[in-house]
Amino acid sequence: MRIMVTGGLGFIGSQMVRWLLDNEPDVDIINVDALTYAGNPANVADYADNSRYQWIHASIADRAQMEPCFADKPIDAVINFAAESHVDRSIQSGVPFVATNVLGTQILLELARTYHVPRFLHVSTDEVYGSLGPNGLFRETSPLQPNSPYAASKAAADLLVLAAARTYQQDVVITRCSNNYGPYQFPEKLIPLFVTNGIEGQPWPLYGDGRNVRDWLHVEDHVRAIWAVLNSGKSGQIYNIGGHTEKSNWEIAEDLRAILGLPASVIVPVPDRLGHDRRYAMDAQKITKELGWEPRIAWEDGIASTVAWYQQHEDWWRPLKTGAYREYYRQQYGESGTTRAPSASR
Repeated sequence: MRIMVTGGLGFIGSQMVRWLLDNEPDVDIINVDALTYAGNPANVADYADNSRYQWIHASIADRAQMEPCFADKPIDAVINFAAESHVDRSIQSGVPFVATNVLGTQILLELARTYHVPRFLHVSTDEVYGSLGPNGLFRETSPLQPNSPYAASKAAADLLVLAAARTYQQDVVITRCSNNYGPYQFPEKLIPLFVTNGIEGQPWPLYGDGRNVRDWLHVEDHVRAIWAVLNSGKSGQIYNIGGHTEKSNWEIAEDLRAILGLPASVIVPVPDRLGHDRRYAMDAQKITKELGWEPRIAWEDGIASTVAWYQQHEDWWRPLKTGAYREYYRQQYGESGTTRAPSASR
C-alpha cells in the first residue's frame, strides 16, 4: 500500500509517518512537506534511509509541484495533514492559511480524482465548530462556527472535501481532532512552550485568566484513530476524535509545574489573544461505536512521558527556539515550497 502523507514533517504528520513505518510493514510512504516554520526533517531523521520512505519538498498549494508526486507511481490513499495551523499567526495574516488550507486542499482533491486515488482522508480540527459554553459537546452534526482565520480556513477546506463527495462521488473521509500533545510538537505551542521555558528558567505566558478549556489527546492515540478511519471509515463521513480529558490552560500549567517542581511565580498572565474560544470538547462516540477506537493513553501517563521527552531531547528543540534550524534549512533548500528536494531514501 502506497500512502501520500502531506505535512509529514509537522508534529502530527511526522507521528503518523513514524507510526506507520513501525507498525504497518506493507505500507510505503511518500511524505510531501513544504518545510514551513513547523516542518522539521529532524522529526523523522531516524527513518530517512528507510527503503519504504520518501520525502518530497513541495507545497500542496502549488499544483505544478504536486502533480509529479501523483503521476510518478500509483497512490492508494492520501492523508492530508498539511496546514498552516497556528491561530496566533492567522490573526496576524490569514493569507497563508487560505492559500495552504483552502487552495491546497482543493488541489489535492482534484489531483486525487485525476490520478484515481482510492481514498482521501482530510485531517481537520475541533476549532471549526467554534466555542462551547460550560456544558455540551461537539458532535459531527454540530454547525460550523469558526472564530479565527485559521479555523475558518479549515472549515472551508472541510466543505470542499464534502462537496467532492457529493459532486464527484469521491471517496473521502474527514477527521476532526481535539488538542494534541506529545513529543516533537513545535515549541511555540502551549505544552512544549511551558516545558522548554521551564527548563530554560523562563516564565510561562498564560493568556487571559487561563480558564480556556480544551480536550487533550495524546498524538499516538490520534494517529491510531486516523488509521482506523482510513481503513474502515464510511465514505463521505466525518469522525470526531477526542481524548476525554478536559483541562483548562491554568490546569495544564499547574500539572506541568508539579512535574517540573517549579514555583507558582513561573506563571505570568498576559493579555488574551483576539477571538480566543472559551471551551472545546468532543463527542467521540461515533468513532468508538463504528470503528472500536478509544484513547489508550491516560493524561497522567501521557503528560509525564511528554515532559520527560523534552527533558531528554534538548538537542531537538533548542535550535527551533533560536531560529538556527530555520536558517540551516533555508540555506539547504531555499525558501519554503519553492524547490523540490531529492528523495530521502531512494
